[in-house]
Amino acid sequence: MSFDQRLPLHSFSPLQKGFTLIETIIGIVVLSIAFSILTTLIYPLSNQSAEQVHQIRAAELGQSMINEILGKAFDENSDMSGGYYRCGDDINNDGEIKLIDGENTCSTILQNEESDDREFYDDVDDYQGLVIIENSLGESTGSDIYIGYQVNVTVVNDGDYDGNPDGNSITTNFTAKLITVTVTTPQGFDFVFSAYKANF
Repeated sequence: MSFDQRLPLHSFSPLQKGFTLIETIIGIVVLSIAFSILTTLIYPLSNQSAEQVHQIRAAELGQSMINEILGKAFDENSDMSGGYYRCGDDINNDGEIKLIDGENTCSTILQNEESDDREFYDDVDDYQGLVIIENSLGESTGSDIYIGYQVNVTVVNDGDYDGNPDGNSITTNFTAKLITVTVTTPQGFDFVFSAYKANF
């Protein structure tokens, strides 16, 4: 075959064709359906994985708050370093709750007797009504880990360990306080952590 008999480089077979407009539109529709199915399957999985991370962080935050509170004294009128008598004890064994240094042996109102600064919290019921996230020095955490989380702390007298408040009168059995820490995640889920602080 001589050079002049070769086929030109730009010649095409009559069977070589491109996509028609209808074929292109059908392909786009099929791809869009496939992508919509994939996104509907993948999005819930990513949401569930984020929920698990929030659960772990809520557990860490709730446990650290419980540990901080349990490290404090039982009551404002308790000896902070331990003592011979507990608050609420019948000192004279006559069936009556007595006064020590002119004060009720246990606080009748569960509230923060200190300032609003957590640096001065020295007993369990100082945390009653705490609804902000701070570190143990009363400063803002300044951490990106717990952005969007909220902590709510309640403290009640529960001497019979039934989960219900016993009241706060002078006749209350001051043997235990129920501490409940509720952590709300950015997704709006509440995780509740409870512990008892016994009077000893």
